[in-house]
Amino acid sequence: MYSNKINYRWFNLLLLLGILYIGLTTIGAWSGVLFSILKVIFPFLLAFAIAYALYPIEKKLEKKGVRKWLAVTLIIGGAILIMAGLLAVTLPLIYEQLISFSKMILEALSAVANKFNLNLGDVEVKLSDSLNQIVKSIGQIVTDGSFDFLGKTVSLAGTALVTLIVTIYLLADMDKIRKRLKKFLSNFSTRSYHYLQSLDKELGNYLKGLALFMVIQFFEYSILFLLVGHPNWLLLGVLACLTTIIPYFGGLATNLIALVTASVVSTPLFIATLIICLIFPQLDGYVISPRVYGHTNNINPLITIIVVSIGGTLGGIVGIIIALPLYILLHASYQFFEKDIQKGVEKLTDAQNIPKKK
Repeated sequence: MYSNKINYRWFNLLLLLGILYIGLTTIGAWSGVLFSILKVIFPFLLAFAIAYALYPIEKKLEKKGVRKWLAVTLIIGGAILIMAGLLAVTLPLIYEQLISFSKMILEALSAVANKFNLNLGDVEVKLSDSLNQIVKSIGQIVTDGSFDFLGKTVSLAGTALVTLIVTIYLLADMDKIRKRLKKFLSNFSTRSYHYLQSLDKELGNYLKGLALFMVIQFFEYSILFLLVGHPNWLLLGVLACLTTIIPYFGGLATNLIALVTASVVSTPLFIATLIICLIFPQLDGYVISPRVYGHTNNINPLITIIVVSIGGTLGGIVGIIIALPLYILLHASYQFFEKDIQKGVEKLTDAQNIPKKK
């Protein structure tokens, strides 16, 4: 006879699988509620992410003798001035390039349709309407300073204001937040504190590397496309910068746009653009990126593609953006608890060999 004792390890595993199955089968019912909650707390999460990313700069200023309130003022004020200055300088140029860009895209699409005898009328109309709406919105900003993008002025302005205010408070109190968290975790569990430290290190490395890499991408591709005479050099530089947060797919989309628009201008420009799109992404991937991110966030490219694809399927654009940071946190968690996990697997394996009672 077998032992009448309940194997609680298997019971807990079955319970976990049952909960997971129920969650997956009812995803349509609770996903809407979840996204509504995320929409409400998004400004606070964004503010915390910004304050978290700016905190090392504040600490450096404080070490140099700058008072906290002055350091926070300089950081927030400097960030606002830099963004406003960049918009003031680049937005008119982007507006002019966007007009020519929209014409080039439509001309290229029409040429492809005529060459291969395809009916792309609906696609052309929708694309034309979208591009015209974007050009109109940016034109309003350039001409009269108003901002009305798809009728979401109040919502966007309110979100930006809340995010800014919360960022200031969080940045000013980040020392206290970290000390309280450290004290709580140290009293609760020293291991938990060390675990949080490891996550903080990994995520900090990723954010620092991402910010630096975005700046490098902007200047690199803006200068390259300017040198070859691409009419949309600044717009492509901005796209290369922004799409850095989407590994591989973002750069691929930017390169495709550059090639399509270059093909409309001339064959020599298309060839020059093709050379840039073939050589410099390899340089970014194998030389610049490893030096920027270091070895701590050195993730296998295949895993990155899979993670980004899953994030896009489950959460759209937001899912794509947060997929890699979440994977980094999960990977860091696995490395921290790797020995515990191995011991748990060994115990679970040993539990399968329950001796029989004679």
